[in-house]
Amino acid sequence: MGKFIRDLRACWRRIWQEPCGYPALDITLPHCQLHLVGSIHMGTRTMQPLPEALLARLAQADALIVEADITNAASPFSEAEVCAPLAERLTPQAFSDLQQRCEELGIDAARVETLPAWQVALMLQAQQAQRLGLHADCGIDYQLLRAARQQQKPIIELEGAETQLALLKSLPDNGLPLLLDTLQHWQVNARLLQTMIGWWLATPPRHRDRFALPDTFSSGLNELLMHQRNRQWQQTLRQLPPGHYVVAVGALHLYGDGNLPDLLQEK
Repeated sequence: MGKFIRDLRACWRRIWQEPCGYPALDITLPHCQLHLVGSIHMGTRTMQPLPEALLARLAQADALIVEADITNAASPFSEAEVCAPLAERLTPQAFSDLQQRCEELGIDAARVETLPAWQVALMLQAQQAQRLGLHADCGIDYQLLRAARQQQKPIIELEGAETQLALLKSLPDNGLPLLLDTLQHWQVNARLLQTMIGWWLATPPRHRDRFALPDTFSSGLNELLMHQRNRQWQQTLRQLPPGHYVVAVGALHLYGDGNLPDLLQEK
């Protein structure tokens, strides 16, 4: 009964904790304190500068932890692998949808015709974000990286750009499921981006709201891109030296089933 009451109190504290003014959660591990921030990799100009409260947290931290140091990363769009034409890899409906999105975004369809499907998906997603007014240099993790360097804070990578690129290359059929999901959930993804922008500009979500997000990945991709990475990050974060850390990961890793905060607090 005592353990049940303690667990209930811990859950209550998480649900009703004081909001930071941005999507974040404080996690206490036996050896360290984590300020877990839900990052957006591209942001609007109105998301600059970072909240003073977050910069203060960074100033007090022993290090900044990010998925990858994107300020030094090479572009994944420089890949030159040649694949079969997309018309042969996609169903007629999916190929028609792709042509429509390329036309909307001003992408030359001939330019992407023989690229790996994961690379085409990333190009579409990046262009969609730009059309919504988002910019890479306004992303939360990018701004945190710049602030960390100004404050001369150590930077720790959970994965690194090379690992992320290797993951994309390991996707089935050169990332065809990622491209199909991108096309299928096009409008949902746009609404999700706008929702996450709202978390930074208006009302951040509380713990109890985190299951209301729409799915933008198939179950297989969700396992590869979300759940497996969350479990790997959990192990890395649990092995940190004692200290205080600001940890910036994609906001969706903080919410939904198998999310990183819940994994970190497992006994």
